[in-house]
Amino acid sequence: MKSKAHALTDGLEAAVDANGSHLSGSPAHAEWRASCGENSADAEQLSLLTGQGPAPKIESRHGMSKAISTRFIPKSGIAGLVENWRTDILSGFLVFLIALPLCLGISMASGFPPQAGIITAIIGGLLVSRINGSFVTITGPAAGLIVVILDSVQALGGGDAKAGYHYTLAAIVCASVIQTLMGLMKAGKMSAFFPSSAVHGMLAAIGIIIMAKQIHVMLGVKPDAQSLFATIGAIPTSLRDMNPEVAIIGGLGLLILIAWSVVKNRRLKMIPAPIIVVIVGMALAQYFDLDDEHIYLFLPDYPFLPHHEFTIGPKFLVSIPQNFLSGFAFPDFLLIGTSVFWRQVFAICLVGSLESLLSAAAVDKLDPYKRTSDLNRDIAAVGVGNIICGLIGGMPMIAEIVRSSANVNNGARTGWANFFHGLFLLIFVALFPKVIHEIPLASLAALLVFTGYRLASPLEFKKTLAIGWDQLTVFMITIIGVLATDLLIGVAIGIVAEFLFHVWRSVNWGEVFRLHHDVVETEPGVYHVKIGGAAFFANYLALKSDLAKLPKGKTIIFDLSESSCIDHTVMDNLHHFCEDYEANGGRAEIRGLDQHVATSNHPLAPRKRAA
Repeated sequence: MKSKAHALTDGLEAAVDANGSHLSGSPAHAEWRASCGENSADAEQLSLLTGQGPAPKIESRHGMSKAISTRFIPKSGIAGLVENWRTDILSGFLVFLIALPLCLGISMASGFPPQAGIITAIIGGLLVSRINGSFVTITGPAAGLIVVILDSVQALGGGDAKAGYHYTLAAIVCASVIQTLMGLMKAGKMSAFFPSSAVHGMLAAIGIIIMAKQIHVMLGVKPDAQSLFATIGAIPTSLRDMNPEVAIIGGLGLLILIAWSVVKNRRLKMIPAPIIVVIVGMALAQYFDLDDEHIYLFLPDYPFLPHHEFTIGPKFLVSIPQNFLSGFAFPDFLLIGTSVFWRQVFAICLVGSLESLLSAAAVDKLDPYKRTSDLNRDIAAVGVGNIICGLIGGMPMIAEIVRSSANVNNGARTGWANFFHGLFLLIFVALFPKVIHEIPLASLAALLVFTGYRLASPLEFKKTLAIGWDQLTVFMITIIGVLATDLLIGVAIGIVAEFLFHVWRSVNWGEVFRLHHDVVETEPGVYHVKIGGAAFFANYLALKSDLAKLPKGKTIIFDLSESSCIDHTVMDNLHHFCEDYEANGGRAEIRGLDQHVATSNHPLAPRKRAA
């Protein structure tokens, strides 16, 4: 779902052949070709998130992918292990190299002990991979959860980080029970309710918050700031007062990530950028003797510096228990009867579930075998894994896009790659904890600053504006709302802003939660889906449920000629339904847009029927 997570799935549309376009009989057809089939610049955007090679090409229904899907589909279960163990072990090992530093960095940035992130990835690999509904996704902690988990630790702990950690574990358990029930009740379709631009804004705000907090760690400075805006405002002071040796480690790591994102050699890019950052950081840590606390002088003969004396030592390295089992912790349910506790529960459940659903759907676009995940089963499995994580001291997990796309690039075929990635993590953390202790915090902070930038880069603002100024407005309102309040309130503000735009477009309030549509089989194997009235995010769920019941391999024709207006979220969902349906051997197209006026030249822009 590209439009629901620009930062997660940049360039996926560029991998779709123009001949696979689904817009028929409208001026947007030519624009669709230019946007989706003939602009390769966006095709590599997803790979920039990973530091890996370009994402696998998804050919049209006329190309290789269709041939692959009909000639060979990897088996699942034990048969899949026997058939594909060579490719899945290799991919699992390469993903492990990416996951290790990211799990550590994400966990510490969330206010959790570093081992918590590794516990989560291990459970995601060894357990969730065996019961989920996806094929090549990697489950584990993700940067998008940093903000909500850190907020929970601070809100529940009231200044006591240790108590906040244990209270947050309890919140994770409760949120995960809800998450599991959502999957069992087939609530995976609920992701369609959230307007695309509000989700974009949430992700961009998360990126801004991650950068604001981790830049200080990368510079070796702890700012005296009590709020997010104070933390942002303290960045110039941290630049002035940075610890030079720590800043060298962090700055060089960031430069490596930037340089690796523009490297074109596929063989070279098989080496994960995060592991290069960590190795270089560890070498510099040895050179600067971070194992021993000491004072050093930096450029003492240059008077323009505010001071020349700095302290460095083990506090700038990862601290992890030497005994793996001693890293386990247990939840404290003391605050379960308070409103602040349940506020954190719903925030963790909402953000985790939404991100996981969007990521799993996005990874399906990368799967060269064109398999479609069972999102309800997937969210239930993630919920079960998260319950266990909360009970033993881990972070919540999601289907993680960066590691999943790297998994596909590395040739993974089944969920056993996820299993092996978790197994390698377990072996490494159990046998080599001293190696983990030598990783500088600044190197991990560099990874997170780079990830945050990808979530909130200027390109995301540009792409949202291309859809329409109204979408950019909702995007910006959501960002400001999240930064000024929190994730739940910020997203709610974005949803309200989207509603107001529909009111401005004169949407009939009787159509707000009810979409007029009919699904009729006009002839054998041909289904005509007629949509009337206002089609937008708040009333799309009923249509999505009916579409899920249609048989595979038929012909689906969407008729939007009687729709008074169609928003970007519905356009995006219909487009991706057509993509998925054709990937499974059917045919789908959208008709009746020739009488509608779009708000921009973007093929998925909101549109209203001409008077």
